[in-house]
Amino acid sequence: MSLAKRTAAEFIGTFWLVFGGCGSAVLAAALVAEVVLTFMFLIIILGSTDARAPAGFAPIAIGLGLTLIHLIGIPVTNTSVNPARSTGPALFVGGWAWAQLWAFWVAPIAGAILAGLVYQVFAAGPGKGVPVKGNP
Repeated sequence: MSLAKRTAAEFIGTFWLVFGGCGSAVLAAALVAEVVLTFMFLIIILGSTDARAPAGFAPIAIGLGLTLIHLIGIPVTNTSVNPARSTGPALFVGGWAWAQLWAFWVAPIAGAILAGLVYQVFAAGPGKGVPVKGNP
């Protein structure tokens, strides 16, 4: 692609983000990121604390999972994953932080509910959830 086309594409993209409603795109990305990251964190917690998981390794899996989730999420939303972690700062900052707080409650709760439902269906023991071959 020529330099002129790349420059034009960059200009149009920047113009759209600045004047076309960047805030709604950022909020949507924050909601999706928080739902997905909370979902993954809860899947890690549920899987590592399951009775079928090796004993004593849950803290390692949970800690490394939370580290990875923060490394992924901090550039996007400063990573909430826990509504209390967003509520405390919002109480002190007020204004814009208080106005956005609902998203950092709704998204983690939705991700947690989704993780619980998915874990129940796909990780259930034999005879529950997904049928195992040879098991009625």
